[in-house]
Amino acid sequence: MPIQDARKFVDRHHRHHRAPLSGLFAVAAAEGDEVIGVAIVGRPVARHEQDGWTAEVTRLCVLEGHRNACSMLYGACWRAARALGWRRLITYTLKSEPGTSLRAAGWRVIGEVKGRSWSVPSRPRIDKHPLFDKIKWSAL
Repeated sequence: MPIQDARKFVDRHHRHHRAPLSGLFAVAAAEGDEVIGVAIVGRPVARHEQDGWTAEVTRLCVLEGHRNACSMLYGACWRAARALGWRRLITYTLKSEPGTSLRAAGWRVIGEVKGRSWSVPSRPRIDKHPLFDKIKWSAL
């Protein structure tokens, strides 16, 4: 799926995030001609993860009521990333989210991240995302 189309889908349907500005690639799930979910994969947001071998699922968005679509998209992202030469694929979920789809797709928890602002005195920013604790996942 073209990244711009995936971004529009996320902006219309994601429950707590806007679409990322860009990405490396996007995948979609459909029922017939209707797109029911998308995932956008990009370079890792955290600088310390940008080792040249790691990519990140920066957004996943599925319409309500479509069982297994999230797991299917996470699996497709990992297969596509490996085919493109990436050695590692990560993502984050809010600590309040169960991660069932990630477990079903074979991902594992590799850590926890404290929610904090990206704004610092040397680079003030306006926070546009939830500042909640997160769980860090890696594809296997």
